[in-house]
Amino acid sequence: MAAKVALVTGGGARIGAAIATALHAQGFNLVLHYLSSQEEALALKTRLEIERPDSVRLLAADLRRISEAVRLIEGAASLWGRLDVLVNNAARFYPTPLEAATEEHWEELIALNLKAPFFLSQAAFPYLKRRRGAIVNLIDVYAWRVRPGYPIYSVSKAGMLALTRSLAKEMAPWVRVNGVAPGAILWPAAPVSEAEKQALLDSIPLRRLGQVEDIAKAVKYFVCDAPYVTGQVLAVDGGRSL
Repeated sequence: MAAKVALVTGGGARIGAAIATALHAQGFNLVLHYLSSQEEALALKTRLEIERPDSVRLLAADLRRISEAVRLIEGAASLWGRLDVLVNNAARFYPTPLEAATEEHWEELIALNLKAPFFLSQAAFPYLKRRRGAIVNLIDVYAWRVRPGYPIYSVSKAGMLALTRSLAKEMAPWVRVNGVAPGAILWPAAPVSEAEKQALLDSIPLRRLGQVEDIAKAVKYFVCDAPYVTGQVLAVDGGRSL
């Protein structure tokens, strides 16, 4: 049988790379989407193809443009003639305090974090339906536990929560749609003071950051081990959302 195919948006680095690695270990062929992380995506492709040659392809797209999102799905489905899994991982995260937020901030965060996953899922539905496939959306605990200073980001992820549940109904019984909501997994790229780090750790019942592998395992569960689960969101946050 031909290997199943998974498309991971933002799949070249950080959490996306861990998800891609976990699915590759389950025998999936991968389509890794990237925008600015070409070098990281190429390095991951090289590493994974040592284990299984010709099992990873790279596609670039600016998902803020719906035409490029649709072309990404069409391109991914054409590579091996099928598409079994879509992981909507690509996102932007930065503060937009109320007094400083702009229309440009709104347009960028909503476009990438919410609009793109909707239209990617819409375009992927016919391909996934043929394979009784699955979608996993990367949400965030800030979808229901909003973070001060990040109102637009929180709105975009709350929308992803509703989108996950809505698509689970719209796509049933052919396609399962679930979500994973990470808590504190990686420190931001921007500098964080030791006091800020400690304050964050103190807010987590398990008193530590999670690992990217924790998120990858949750995605792998929904994709590979949950045939009777749809419309659910799993918080992987060390208890922070309590």
